Amino acid sequence: MPANLLIFDMDGVLVDVTESYRTAIQQTVAHFAGIEVSREMIQDYKNQGGWNDDWALSHRLIQDAGREVAYQDVVDFFQSIFHGEGGNGLIMRERWIPESGLLDRLAVNNALAVFTGRLRWEANTSLSRFAPERFREVVGVDDVTEAKPAPEGIVKIRSLVPHDKIWYIGDTVDDARAAKAAGVPFIGIAAPGSPRVEMLIALLEKEGAIAVLDDINQMEKVVAG
Repeated sequence: MPANLLIFDMDGVLVDVTESYRTAIQQTVAHFAGIEVSREMIQDYKNQGGWNDDWALSHRLIQDAGREVAYQDVVDFFQSIFHGEGGNGLIMRERWIPESGLLDRLAVNNALAVFTGRLRWEANTSLSRFAPERFREVVGVDDVTEAKPAPEGIVKIRSLVPHDKIWYIGDTVDDARAAKAAGVPFIGIAAPGSPRVEMLIALLEKEGAIAVLDDINQMEKVVAG
């Protein structure tokens, strides 16, 4: 039985969602509000905390542009372009971040799990494509009563998987706050070249990250031992 437990956020940690979720936000806002929002603007909202839900963020950006649209209409359009038809959705643009062999090495001494802001079936859609049957538990936003920054998903996984040490790995202020609320050490991810990266690093450190890495492939030096 692995002694330790690594719980991963998914978007921006395991999967590069620059051309999937972030593009879906931009296209959704453009569809309803007729404006182009920049990646920097999206990150500015993410850095505030409280905007882990990309449907809610899209709706807010549309409202901030002076347009009133029903929330469900925003969700329906977002999902239509994210999933598409016949394999042409934005979800197919996602890129797997862990290098070959990384998860195999981590799994020697750690149980691996995911707590994500995605719906669980959406998370499993991508995980089955890139790393089938690799993660012991997958908890999505539909598995909890309170989304991040509430710690419910971390607490749920912690109760299901026997472990010694535990870490949560994420790339947003909400991830850091969820880890803090659960009393779990947090490892931050801030990819070089991403929008507002210096600000993000400072925010994650302020929220108590024990380390802030360029990407998940640097993790072994943090969790070793």
